[in-house]
Amino acid sequence: MYEAYFGLSERPFQLTPNQRFLVLNSSHREALATLRYGFSSSLGITLLLGEAGTGKTTLLRAALHAEERPEHLHVALNNPTLSPADFYEILADKFDLAGASGSKGRFLLAFERLLLERHRAGGRTAVVFDEAQSLSHELFEEIRLLANLETETAKLLNVVLVGQQELADRLNDPSLRQLKQRIVLRCLLTPLDLPSTASYIAARLRVAGASPDDVFTKDAVVAIYEASRGIPRTIGVICENALLAGYAAQEKPVDWSVVADVCRDFDLPAVGRPRREDRAMPHSGVADPERPAPAEPERPAPAEPAPSPGRAPRRFWFSTRRQESGPGSPAEASEVPVVEDVPRMFRFF
Repeated sequence: MYEAYFGLSERPFQLTPNQRFLVLNSSHREALATLRYGFSSSLGITLLLGEAGTGKTTLLRAALHAEERPEHLHVALNNPTLSPADFYEILADKFDLAGASGSKGRFLLAFERLLLERHRAGGRTAVVFDEAQSLSHELFEEIRLLANLETETAKLLNVVLVGQQELADRLNDPSLRQLKQRIVLRCLLTPLDLPSTASYIAARLRVAGASPDDVFTKDAVVAIYEASRGIPRTIGVICENALLAGYAAQEKPVDWSVVADVCRDFDLPAVGRPRREDRAMPHSGVADPERPAPAEPERPAPAEPAPSPGRAPRRFWFSTRRQESGPGSPAEASEVPVVEDVPRMFRFF
């Protein structure tokens, strides 16, 4: 609906895990490297934690895409609310062991034979559990037993647990201490800071074919960050609705007032109009020094020249000084479609 108005070839803020729109800050880059190492090594259990909406599933798919090889086999389970019987039924189907379904004993025998054959052939086998914070205690125990399948020198099955912070709390339960002791790799996704939020918004707009300064003002980006608290999913929701509201009001670029209206509609933290000095950078929290009162009335400042007719000059809200990994760059064949691309990286200050 609003794409042509803002010069977009597609909607840049859809909530699907589209790899073309993947943007990596330092936290995401480290997590991606950890996941890839977990998939490519015979180590055991890898843990990925992050608040809801920080991009865990998108990053997981990027790692799976990067480690996709003919000799590797990765199985992802997205529904953690399963009984042990259903769990083994799904694994039997995913690993093409239908003849062993219906019996846990038959499945485990066939599964161990499959893992040994794949290991001798140089392949890696992994099972990924997304939303793992919702796994039952019984499934945690089954996962621990599967992770015990090993030779004298290597684990036969790599297990990746992906979940919200509640997963860490559950793993601290004394009854799960044996499972926690088997976690070899651990990484954490944190919310974006203000410069990374600017990079995230600008990169997605560029992939969709628009110039960032033609779409959002700097004040609008600051307001988006404050309301979203740096959570990428919330950033996307605010941006999507702000673009729709800006199109309806025929306002381009979208400014802070449109973002504030959207935030009120979604019951998000209120964002006020930035003060004039705040438009250059967020307030640092240090009080400004008081100025002494002038001894005599100050002379009025000379009037500024009237602005030339037409659109006011824009103050760009990005530069090329910040190094962020963003989409749209050439990559090696074995890499995910996101690499370092300094000329396209963005920073407020």
